[in-house]
Amino acid sequence: MPRIRVDVDGATYEDDVEPRVLLVHYLRDRLGKVGTPVGCDTSNCGACTVLMDGVSVKSCSVLAVQADGRDVTTVEGLGLNGTEHPMQRAFHEEHALQCGYCTPGMIMASIDLLRENADPSEEEIRDGLEGNLCRCTGYQNIVRAVRRAAGEMREPSEREVAP
Repeated sequence: MPRIRVDVDGATYEDDVEPRVLLVHYLRDRLGKVGTPVGCDTSNCGACTVLMDGVSVKSCSVLAVQADGRDVTTVEGLGLNGTEHPMQRAFHEEHALQCGYCTPGMIMASIDLLRENADPSEEEIRDGLEGNLCRCTGYQNIVRAVRRAAGEMREPSEREVAP
């Protein structure tokens, strides 16, 4: 069995894994990172989205061995010292979830979207989250949450200043 070394949410893990084990199952079953749900297992829904080296990936389409030597962040690894990440807070404050099943993947994909575009328009947010499905919300509050978090996450010098 291959041995992998992976940093997950700031901690380093070394494990022997079967070559066919998906990252989502490694995270949940081996590391107990159950905040990353198993959705469709076909990479269609995006519920299992995590960040690998800062870029969003659907962990049901990545083998655990592909994460060897990489840095993985799950929704559980966001925030500092028990505080919410601005995206988590915005999802809460904008009521951007109903059942909550898609929320971890939406949050992680949204963070990656803002890494690429710090001030996306509504259309750019909808396009950027196209691979993440939500069956409950109608997306309007999700878009508002991403816009709100974008404003909070931009550097103060980049924020819009009222005249």
